[in-house]
Amino acid sequence: MYDQILVPTDGSDTAEAAVEHALDLAEQYGATVHALYVVDTDSMSLSLGGEQLDRIEQGRYGEMEEVRERADRATGYVADRARDRGLETVEHVSAGKPHSLIANYIDDQDVDLVVMGSHGRSGIRRALLGSVTERTLRSTHVPVLVVDVEDTD
Repeated sequence: MYDQILVPTDGSDTAEAAVEHALDLAEQYGATVHALYVVDTDSMSLSLGGEQLDRIEQGRYGEMEEVRERADRATGYVADRARDRGLETVEHVSAGKPHSLIANYIDDQDVDLVVMGSHGRSGIRRALLGSVTERTLRSTHVPVLVVDVEDTD
């Protein structure tokens, strides 16, 4: 049923809450686990110049090495736990609009299932902050399992 399971991660507690769910499913189905970190260039554009953003989008971090380290830590968290269970893993880092790159990755890698964390925000907070999870739900054709971080405590 599931051969390729994607766990988009930003290294937050919210993202990490989804990892165990993804790994349980991957074990059950013998699936490969994909850990994807997206450097959100929209949120960074306020503090970075265009040249720095261009370098990040091309995978050249230069003085932005802390961004690469954060990405490696986030995908490494997923990969380490998957390997502890004997699961095959793929780590990938991209830069751009998170929901768009997640949708592209799903298509490019033939992902069967996405497992994502959510803060469980509603009402005005969701409207003001937006939601990568919600946008991903609307921009992909594969099932998305949403793990509410508040329900995992």
